[in-house]
Amino acid sequence: MEEKLKQQPTNIIKIVLFGPESTGKTTLSKQLARHYNTVWAPEYAREYLQNKWNNERKTCENSDLLPIAIGQMKLENELAKKADKVLICDTDLLETKVYSEEYYGGFVDPVLDEAAKFNTYDLYFLTYIDTPWEKDDLRDRPDQREEMFNAFENALKKYNRPYILLKGDKKTRLEIAIKEIDKLLKSKPGLQSFSDELTD
Repeated sequence: MEEKLKQQPTNIIKIVLFGPESTGKTTLSKQLARHYNTVWAPEYAREYLQNKWNNERKTCENSDLLPIAIGQMKLENELAKKADKVLICDTDLLETKVYSEEYYGGFVDPVLDEAAKFNTYDLYFLTYIDTPWEKDDLRDRPDQREEMFNAFENALKKYNRPYILLKGDKKTRLEIAIKEIDKLLKSKPGLQSFSDELTD
């Protein structure tokens, strides 16, 4: 497999916020990172595609997905070294794979496809479409939210990924997510931590 798409081994819990655009993933990523006093890995695609739009007035093309995937994994691997027990990921390569399939007639670059199946995470939070649609330069499917949501859920089921569906307002989602992450933390003692000296 492409070395740049591999996860580096770490002794932390990795959580993925997963789901269609404009479903509150970034907001929740920031909230969870703050709650656990750790870092979160933003969606590299946003920076990459915003730059492309600003410079070329072009949206995402098929050829962009592999560079996006490589940038995402570089970010994740760098931040995993700085995470305190938990790394919150605003996306993963499986999400990139789903977008590729949905936007490009089922096509996924074989290298991306393999990495998306190979990389593993402790838990996915699948964000439901009961949040208001917020328009920006990159979002483009306000009328296909249900179809996209189903594609994301089907991918989690197909590849047997552990996931929790998050619905409701921000407060409800945060409470559910914290409860589930706390369970994982209890089940995995001895994780990489930088805050041992801060505990009571």
